[in-house]
Amino acid sequence: MELTIRQAHSNDAKAISQVIIAAVRESNSQDYPESVIASVVANFTPGRVIELLEQRLVFVALLDDKIVGTGALDGDVVRSLFIAPAQQRKGIGQCLMSRIEKAALERSIEALLVPSSITAESFYTRLGYRVLREQLHGEERTLIMTKPLSPL
Repeated sequence: MELTIRQAHSNDAKAISQVIIAAVRESNSQDYPESVIASVVANFTPGRVIELLEQRLVFVALLDDKIVGTGALDGDVVRSLFIAPAQQRKGIGQCLMSRIEKAALERSIEALLVPSSITAESFYTRLGYRVLREQLHGEERTLIMTKPLSPL
């Protein structure tokens, strides 16, 4: 199976939505109550994903032409990094982050911020991100993490 990372297109919206919703329901449900999961799911309908594609630089990870992951660069912030549950812990997230960091460097961004779920904290820590602060929105706890970027 060959992994490809490319910029997302509007016709990817349904598949991106499905990956995000599956990941949130399966992976994040261990760390967040159902009310938070439902709120996140509502924010990633195919229609909402199309809106986000117009606002952010969104990438998708494909295995044999099937979208299995996504992540975005929004200014100096990494957003919406999700991997299909069956494909997690196989290096896909790391490949997406590498591509996002490269895009940030191409835009002369010197450091990235990541609003990380509790679930993803150890993933980002392994990639060199560190926690700056914690943010609470009702029952949703988010960790704001950062990493300085250096040109290759």
